Formats: sequence, C-alpha cells, structure tokens
Amino acid sequence: MRVAVAGTFGPLHDGHRTLFEHALRFGSDGVVVALTGDDLAVQTRHEPRPIPPFGERVRAVSDAIAGLDEWDRDVEIRELETEYGIATDEPSIDALVVSPETAPELEVINDRRRKRGFEPLSGIVAPYVRADDGERISSTRIVNGEIDEHGRVLE
Repeated sequence: MRVAVAGTFGPLHDGHRTLFEHALRFGSDGVVVALTGDDLAVQTRHEPRPIPPFGERVRAVSDAIAGLDEWDRDVEIRELETEYGIATDEPSIDALVVSPETAPELEVINDRRRKRGFEPLSGIVAPYVRADDGERISSTRIVNGEIDEHGRVLE
C-alpha cells in the first residue's frame, strides 16, 4: 500500500511523529509526505502563528522519519501547493493518514478522486497525542509557550 500523510509539520511534535509512524507502518509500497509550501501554510492556518520556513520543515520531517522508520520504507517528501493537491491528483496513493480532526476531509478528497476516475483512498486515523495536562499536543500550543514538542507543560 502506498500511503500519504500531509501537513505543515512546524514546529514538529510528537503528534506529527505519530502520523509519520502510522504512514511508515502501513506504507509497504512507499510513503509520500505532502508538506505544505510556505504560502499554503499561512493560508490554511486557523489561527495566525509563526511557521518555520519550508526548508527547515523538510529537514525536521526527514530527521523525524529517519528516526522512526524501522521498515526501511521508500519515503518521498513533496511540496503541497494546494489544500488537497497530492491526495486528489496522485492515482498511485492508496491511503491517507489523518488525525481525528482531519478525518472528515477524506470524504471531500474521495469525491474529487472519483470525479477524476481514481480509486478512493482508505483512511488511516492516527490518534491524538495528549500533553501532560490532558489536552492535545499542537504546534500552536508549542509556539504559545504552553508545552514543548513532547507535551511537557512549560511554566
């Protein structure tokens, strides 16, 4: 199965690492990491916050995947220039790793794939990773100084 996972991934945290681990576990035919380009990263934020530059995020994702990939998967990091771009445009992808928050978007993606004559994607839902305070880890919470990348509460 060829698996994709998409996101801004910056700053990187343990929730992202869980998404990557799921993609690697199921991606026996390869993994595509669709990393939002700098412009799209700003456009798709629900709240304004600083986002590391694309090159910095590529390095962080590459390092994280290297540390998680016990299967020696073929991994490709590609720039995502439109919200659903790679998932809707790439017929060779079989599944998409999503969070509980983004799982409903799979329906929109599969509608677009069907219209193009592509097979729908299977969804692989990775659970949220919780911080020490029980709230989910997020890049926004890290940027705001509430927690570190592993979910430890900062004071």
